[in-house]
Amino acid sequence: MIAPDELPNDVAELKAIIRAQQDQNARLEALVASFKKALFGAKSEKLDPAQYELELEDIETAIAQVEAEIDADERTAPVRPPKPRQTNRGSLPKHLERVEVVIEPEQSCACGTERHVIGEEVSERLDIIPAQFRVIVTRRPKYACRSCEGGITQAPAPAHIIAGGMPTEATLAHVLVSKYADHLPLYRQAQIYSRQGIDLDRSTLAGWVGKSAFELTPVYEALMADLKRSTKLFMDETPAPVLAPGRKRTKTGYFWALARDNRPWGGGDPPGVAFTYAPGRSGQHADNILSGFSGTLQVDGYAGYNSLLKRPTQDVVLAYCWAHARRKLHDVTQSGAAPIAQEGLAQIQALYRIEKDLRGLPADQRHAARRDRSKPIIDAFKLWLAQNRARVSAKSPTGEALKYIAKYWDGLCRFLDDGRIELDNNPVERTIRPIALNRKNALFAGHDTGAQNWAVIASLIETCKLNGIEPHGYLSGVLTAIAGGHKQADIKELLPWNYTAPV
Repeated sequence: MIAPDELPNDVAELKAIIRAQQDQNARLEALVASFKKALFGAKSEKLDPAQYELELEDIETAIAQVEAEIDADERTAPVRPPKPRQTNRGSLPKHLERVEVVIEPEQSCACGTERHVIGEEVSERLDIIPAQFRVIVTRRPKYACRSCEGGITQAPAPAHIIAGGMPTEATLAHVLVSKYADHLPLYRQAQIYSRQGIDLDRSTLAGWVGKSAFELTPVYEALMADLKRSTKLFMDETPAPVLAPGRKRTKTGYFWALARDNRPWGGGDPPGVAFTYAPGRSGQHADNILSGFSGTLQVDGYAGYNSLLKRPTQDVVLAYCWAHARRKLHDVTQSGAAPIAQEGLAQIQALYRIEKDLRGLPADQRHAARRDRSKPIIDAFKLWLAQNRARVSAKSPTGEALKYIAKYWDGLCRFLDDGRIELDNNPVERTIRPIALNRKNALFAGHDTGAQNWAVIASLIETCKLNGIEPHGYLSGVLTAIAGGHKQADIKELLPWNYTAPV
């Protein structure tokens, strides 16, 4: 704020300053209102969550721009120094390299005496150096004996994934993470490398990815086998456009995701996800992927999973997803007044409030609490469902939503009998989101084999993320171990939760 004794003498100038500040305030108020609406307002369930992140980014950027404009006005005005803005910048990780810059003042006092240090102020700022390329030069001297003819000796050349090729295993890992975790197609990576004078053709990078996927496939297969040894898993599928050779258009394949996440009930097995590409959505693909699995599978309402119930062994039980049931009712409320759908949503919300309290408790405690707290809600919901299905037309939007819930009722209620079962299928849906983002950037996979390579690498990267493991370091270390001849019998040691980098 401008001090009274420093106000402009010109009334017109003062009015201009007031108008500018009022304009800035109005812009900030509008941006803050948009920010709150984006953050807390109603959201369409048909849009990808990443779209909301993009909206928040743009709003936050606009707010920062206006604040910078205000700061610039305050710096140019003849005013007292403003108080530092209180911001929560967080803390910088301890493992980052620290480069100290000491700024010394004039050390000689006006009286001629040398000043001495009485303290210091320390601040830390984040500095980024663009990706640095370096060349590893390997020299292998040859030695011979002058006293005899014992022959020439030379250390053997180290093994690499790309034998005789240019990239190190760390370079291969960088390409894989950039493509499958950061969603950068290979042609964009080639453009980035070109800016630093490294001319790599996209087809060269594609060859590196294909070779890496081949070498990582045994680790992927070990991951899939480990998941299928569990007795409680999630499954979901998402479209995967694939180029149809010779037809000049894409065909629709599917990525099937098989996931384990026992953290909500404190299970001992680490979380993981394995993707499999299949050329269609037939339930037979799910049956093939789940060969060897027996237990409870939590899925959405897709009818293809019913083929699992036709196994002669009858060793698979399906638990269904309340989030999908809720979505059916939510869609009805978006088209107008729907009191019945609103009542259903309120009952489902009560179930989720209970689940929030139970998260992290052991399975037996969750089971007991659900029988005490959730079962009365389910019993009332069942009666409400029957009464309202009799009141509305089965072909109306409300009738269709209620019919969906009634159709899957037994599987929706299965969480009452097993503390390991979640209320919804969201854990596996979250693992699929990166696949969807990558699909938007890459548009389609170029071939069925390329899509399966995508599944192999994405499985390892997403499992790393679920376990809090840095994907680049993991892939670099695993590729190095494979190149060094890691035994197939010990392949489990290379799973993300088992791997330890050599010291």
